[in-house]
Amino acid sequence: MNYFKHDTAVIDNGCLIGDGTKVWHFSHLMKGCTIGSNCIIGQNVFIGDVVVLGNNVKVQNNVSIYTGVICEDDVFLGPSMVFTNVINPRSAIERKHQFKGTRVKKGASIGANATIICGNELGIYCMVGAGSVITKPVKAFALMMGNPATQRGWVSEYGHKLLFTKEGKAICPESGDNYLLFNDIVTKQLS
Repeated sequence: MNYFKHDTAVIDNGCLIGDGTKVWHFSHLMKGCTIGSNCIIGQNVFIGDVVVLGNNVKVQNNVSIYTGVICEDDVFLGPSMVFTNVINPRSAIERKHQFKGTRVKKGASIGANATIICGNELGIYCMVGAGSVITKPVKAFALMMGNPATQRGWVSEYGHKLLFTKEGKAICPESGDNYLLFNDIVTKQLS
């Protein structure tokens, strides 16, 4: 075992967990989930079967990640945020055959208490504000806020709001990286 597990955590047989990952108090990882290397699974986290987390994923306290969710490398999941996996759940009607997948692309951040409605993809390095409800796909580098969430701008890989010129160019104030906005799509430019 090359990962840390707190004594109160429950990890079912059949989980794949990468080196250097830490699983903290009262968390439950279901059989069949895959967790990458150097992840942090906070207190009281639930990870369903067939969930996949890439490397260096940070899952804060009280997060529920249900079957069908894939988070790529470097994703941040804020405290008490939640994913859904059925569009129209009913207690008396089993709809496991109707689960819809959700993919969170590399470097995306989801704020505290946000809800991600199933069947959507969140683009690379997007940022979802605290308390927001995502009801549709999110573009790469998009800043999303509200209920339902709407796009309020663009952010860099470092999470800073990008201010584009008339020519569609912006520079991250922390990294100095250049970004281009063209046809409502943001791309990071190679140096």
